[in-house]
Amino acid sequence: MTTIYDFSETEMNGKKIDFNDYKGKVVLIVNTASKCGFAPQLESMETLYKKYHDQGFEILGLPSNQFHQELDSDEATSDYCQMHYGVTFPMTEKVSVNGSDEDPLFTYLKDEAGHGKIKWNFTKFLIGRDGQLVHRYAPVTKPESFEDEIKAELAK
Repeated sequence: MTTIYDFSETEMNGKKIDFNDYKGKVVLIVNTASKCGFAPQLESMETLYKKYHDQGFEILGLPSNQFHQELDSDEATSDYCQMHYGVTFPMTEKVSVNGSDEDPLFTYLKDEAGHGKIKWNFTKFLIGRDGQLVHRYAPVTKPESFEDEIKAELAK
């Protein structure tokens, strides 16, 4: 059976992210975009990351320009997210979340959720300690609104 641990991504700095390193952790995976109206959610995500990271909570931001709301370079995106929202959790190189060149991670997540294509930036996927999808959240869903679900997964 496929799990999240079968995937890898590349951080903006070129460092490989091996999802095996997330075994036993609760992970929030989010497609981000710096110029999106939902970008302030990055601040909420960072707050949750700092609050629960020591308990095994990880966040991975995957910038996408499929909705034409991301900056031109990974470096500009990284700088923007750090400067405006204090982001310290890992951010990957830009990916596609839909279409023929979509990142395999998003193919897997969409299949697991059963909700089809990503309709907008800041679609969020909560992964349990067992590497399986717990829930897919809509872009409008603020991260702090499912903090109890994060805590419940961390308690397992």
